[in-house]
Amino acid sequence: MESKLKPLGLKPLIDIDEIEFIGHDLSRPESVLVQDDGGLYVSHTGGGVTHIAANGVQTLIGQEGMQAGGSEIIPNGIHQCGDGSFLIANIGEGGGIWRLDKSGTLSEHLMEVSGTFLAAANFVTQDAQGRTWITVSTVSQPRFKAYSDHVRDGLIIVEDDQGSRIVCDDICFANECRVSLDGQYLYISETFARCITRFRIQEDNSLTDREIFCQFGYGDFPDGCCFDADGNLWVTSIVSNRLYCVSPDGTIHLVIEDAVQEHIDWVEAALAKGEMGREHFYETAGVKLKNIASVAIGGKSGRQLFMGALADTAIATFTLSDEFKI
Repeated sequence: MESKLKPLGLKPLIDIDEIEFIGHDLSRPESVLVQDDGGLYVSHTGGGVTHIAANGVQTLIGQEGMQAGGSEIIPNGIHQCGDGSFLIANIGEGGGIWRLDKSGTLSEHLMEVSGTFLAAANFVTQDAQGRTWITVSTVSQPRFKAYSDHVRDGLIIVEDDQGSRIVCDDICFANECRVSLDGQYLYISETFARCITRFRIQEDNSLTDREIFCQFGYGDFPDGCCFDADGNLWVTSIVSNRLYCVSPDGTIHLVIEDAVQEHIDWVEAALAKGEMGREHFYETAGVKLKNIASVAIGGKSGRQLFMGALADTAIATFTLSDEFKI
């Protein structure tokens, strides 16, 4: 079945040659946190978190080969808490949200909610109001069964002073989520629906008024996202290696692109036939980018972007000029 979707047809605003790299020998650096001094914390398969200091020195927090339920820990999203510990969303078969303390000791934080095992925990973050938001890509096992635009069983979970509960259970492969700067809305990447969905957050932290904030096209699978200081939402697209910036009114701007059409067609064909698997996310074709999956903004200038990736061993980065405007 041939896809009826069309690509957005936008031209990138920044040349791919502007991209540089930070770090070396990283293991599935999917998620990136930026420190004020320009240092980074990066997820590390089977080990926890790698700290890349501003001077380039790398330190592993954790131990190689850490396991959960007999399976290797695969950190997807990571969040640093106020006490310096990290919450880790384990997308490996052992699932769950784990806590990694500053000494590298790992412990269970949240493994199930309302009797539902968090098998494909994708992302975890805490907002300015102290709420913890967790996404679970799918309750299907193995998770590649949900590599489809027909499966809607991804979860959004909130953890607050009332405990943990599922606030949405029909997301089309739940990926990263972010709370708006004013704390009133939750935005989430629905990867196989190819869209960013927005909810209004109620006083009890339930989610209402669901709407599509922006819709992507052929070859695009939105993954990681984050807000900048102006309220623009930056979104990575895995497979197509595209970085988008979406204005508060939902207008989509293509900023970076390292796409290979033949690679995109191969993935789209597999998706249409219901044959998409792990290899379609991990095989790469870009000139510089290797399946970018997250984006973070900060650094000493406050205008440096960092992109984590599923299949790279370093962090891609570039800095927006003072003249760059959306």
